[in-house]
Amino acid sequence: MTGALVAAGLLCAALGFALSFAPRRALPGCLALTAGAAGLAGLLPAQAWSSVAFAGCWTSVFLCALAVHAPRGLHANVALALALNAGAWSGAVVAAAGAPSDLLVALPWTLICLPGAWIVSARRQIALKVMASWLAAVAVLAVALPALIPTPGYVADHME
Repeated sequence: MTGALVAAGLLCAALGFALSFAPRRALPGCLALTAGAAGLAGLLPAQAWSSVAFAGCWTSVFLCALAVHAPRGLHANVALALALNAGAWSGAVVAAAGAPSDLLVALPWTLICLPGAWIVSARRQIALKVMASWLAAVAVLAVALPALIPTPGYVADHME
């Protein structure tokens, strides 16, 4: 899973799930901070740092996905930090391996926090926690599998 659009989109979705548990007054600032950080990071030439950008992005997906399990919800300052982190890494991934238009597709996934906040207020947050846990599992697999299992086609052939 080395596509910049997929990685950035899943990071924005994981952030949206985490922001569903944040105070409502923090949501506009978090969304603006995410878009701003992604835009600034997207301007940086980062092709040489592609593996670092993807590792940071998948680690951020894992952290944002686990933030939904905070016992008392997300504090506003933690939500802002997660938003800044997600924006920076999604922008870095798109700068490293994608097109600038990928940010226009990935960033709206953060808006999943709007129906998510309604689901949390209705006390049906288990659905969000299950979906976020799936994203955490995807992030772990995206980081671990390429290091553990060589994929045919990426390794020198024994017949050459």
